[in-house]
Amino acid sequence: QVQLVDSGGGLVQPGGSLRLSCAASGFTLDYYAIGWFRQAPGKEREGVSCISSRDGRTYYADSVKGRFTISRDSAKNTVYLQMNNLKPEDTAVYYCAADYKGIVQAMCVMVKRVEEYDYWGQGTQVTVSS
Repeated sequence: QVQLVDSGGGLVQPGGSLRLSCAASGFTLDYYAIGWFRQAPGKEREGVSCISSRDGRTYYADSVKGRFTISRDSAKNTVYLQMNNLKPEDTAVYYCAADYKGIVQAMCVMVKRVEEYDYWGQGTQVTVSS
């Protein structure tokens, strides 16, 4: 089955850490630009971090710069989002997306409709609360 599965969310206290995983089955993630997006209740979906398919360039939204790190593990066909020093405003459902023609910064800044991405994960809830 060809799909993208994101996981790793949970409940964490402010200042804590989580690592989200975006695992692909049925296709090779290395050929795709990958983006992590999030959507909080009542807010628009926003690009959090993206990584290119070719040269490993990365992009981070200003709100997460210095706290989040995106990375690839080609052997596991997985992209990770390491989230440190989490804040209550990071609370949202996080989704990963794969875009074969994606350009790293544009992918994160110009958020498209879900159906415009090649693959879209089912989402994982991140809640930051004391």
